[in-house]
Amino acid sequence: MKVAIIMGSDSDFQVVEKSIQILKRFDVEVVARVLSAHRTPHLAVAFAMEAEANGFEVIIGAAGKAAHLPGVIAGVTPLPVIGLPIKSSTMDGLDSLLSIVQMPSGIPVATVAINGAENAALLAIQMLSIKYSELREKMKAYRLTMADQVIEKDAAIQARY
Repeated sequence: MKVAIIMGSDSDFQVVEKSIQILKRFDVEVVARVLSAHRTPHLAVAFAMEAEANGFEVIIGAAGKAAHLPGVIAGVTPLPVIGLPIKSSTMDGLDSLLSIVQMPSGIPVATVAINGAENAALLAIQMLSIKYSELREKMKAYRLTMADQVIEKDAAIQARY
């Protein structure tokens, strides 16, 4: 079980780190790289083209502004690609979201919310759980934990009022 996270800039790391934490919590091997679709396109394409041979099973591409990175990656690998739009200063990430989600037919990129790093990791885990049943069980337990937390918060609010 191995996931690659490629970010277009190290300024994206603060958001991307949440994906890394979730993947590690589920005991999924993760490799994070800074590879730009615009400033280092040959390196980004080479990484994506070799990803399957290097044992990766899912790629998360995080990018802001023009956000071409996930699409470029998806164009050269058969692996599933999850686009993680990063909130930018110009349009609050809407530019990133639209750049990632508007892919042409035949080259899909699953896309999560702006700065939705946790969901990018959880979607990668769900994809991997098709092959690795232990991840499916961990996902069920994770969701039960989330439900328990909501129930506890509900009880706390009810007790206050």
